[in-house]
Amino acid sequence: MSFDGWCDEIVAQAELMAAHLAGADPRTPVPSCPGWTVGQLVRHVGAGHRWAEEIVRTRAATPLPDTDLRDLSGHADGDPAILAPWLVEGAAQLAGTLRAAGPRAEVWTPIPGRTDAAFYARRFAHETLVHRADAALALGVPFAAAEPVAVDALDEWMELDSLPVMLEFKPERRELLGPGRTLHLHATDTAPEAAAEWVVDLTGEIGTWRRAHEKAAVAVRGPLTELLLTVYGRRPPHDTVQVLGDRGLLELWLARVSFG
Repeated sequence: MSFDGWCDEIVAQAELMAAHLAGADPRTPVPSCPGWTVGQLVRHVGAGHRWAEEIVRTRAATPLPDTDLRDLSGHADGDPAILAPWLVEGAAQLAGTLRAAGPRAEVWTPIPGRTDAAFYARRFAHETLVHRADAALALGVPFAAAEPVAVDALDEWMELDSLPVMLEFKPERRELLGPGRTLHLHATDTAPEAAAEWVVDLTGEIGTWRRAHEKAAVAVRGPLTELLLTVYGRRPPHDTVQVLGDRGLLELWLARVSFG
């Protein structure tokens, strides 16, 4: 996906998420985000868009306060007729500011060594995508992701998860490393040119990944959207994908690498 594609997707996913709210009870619990209601989920996403927009618009060199997207205690309900357009408005503001700034605009990001606005375009495209999945699963409406979007979302997840700094953020991830510890994810419903297969290699001092078809200690096969939901911890693997090999390694990996 391109920078413009990510910007488009921020708005597209927000519009789809807003559509899920029609006739919904915002007090509905969100099982994939324990402790949150649908109303709080929407507030989190919309506040995140506005937080990132301010960072890019002001060319912030240090982090800005993120209380509005973290403290959701006062937003357990809400009127969908107000929440839906508010969500889309924030997404459009973020996309517009990103386009005006351009992908190389220098801004603070939470990733050491990254100072480009493109980080926020890609991150919030997929942040919005996955939280749309949370809303859809909570409300019992269908969820699907377009092939290029889901593939890029998994690529981004792999890139972020393999950053050495992740071992500093969560030292318990070192438990994953060891001889023979490899995982293979294989989407079964994609075009061959999508090359929608990933190998996670935990045999070295840090975890790495690559797009490849290889033997591994555990293989996970299933539709691309279900792989996305599995990796992001939105659905347990035994429900929707086929697991071959060391199921214990898969379960440990999913427990240690969850984010988003």
